[in-house]
Amino acid sequence: MAKARAASKLPLQALRVAALLAVIGITVYVYSIREQAKQLEQYGYPGLFVLSILANATVILPAPGIAITYMAGGIFSPFWVGVVTGAGAALGELSGYMAGFSGQAVIENRKLYDRLEGWMKRYGSATILVLATIPNPFFDLGGMIAGALKMPVYKFLFWCVLGKIIKMLVISYAGFYSIDWISRLLK
Repeated sequence: MAKARAASKLPLQALRVAALLAVIGITVYVYSIREQAKQLEQYGYPGLFVLSILANATVILPAPGIAITYMAGGIFSPFWVGVVTGAGAALGELSGYMAGFSGQAVIENRKLYDRLEGWMKRYGSATILVLATIPNPFFDLGGMIAGALKMPVYKFLFWCVLGKIIKMLVISYAGFYSIDWISRLLK
């Protein structure tokens, strides 16, 4: 009986290890190509979408996703920049979710983890929405907790996409309006 239970858990454990290795690989790869990734901007909205995925696929290591959105808002339609980069950012955040799903996430700040975990258990979707909407360095941890708590991926993605689009729209419009403001200031 115990052998049967252990054998049935083996595929799940292998999937968790594979998810953790994928997250580590994605993070190292994206961090190593960060300079070349800027060339994707020349491809317009599809390039911004891919850049946004890459900028948010890193776990813990920072990438310039918000700065790209801000600058692109002054060049392209700020509405579509916000939508495209928000959707890309949400897909990139699946790396944090997978890290949590793997059950192998290393957490240094246990108090913060416990607090976010409590919020996630009590408020679930609202926690993801708030963390995705406000610029903060804790979203990766929130995504890990959502994965560890086995929040359905479709639910995680829905609230993450909504929050990221809201955030990126604000940043994109800030970029759009600041270009005009700076031009007037310099005249």
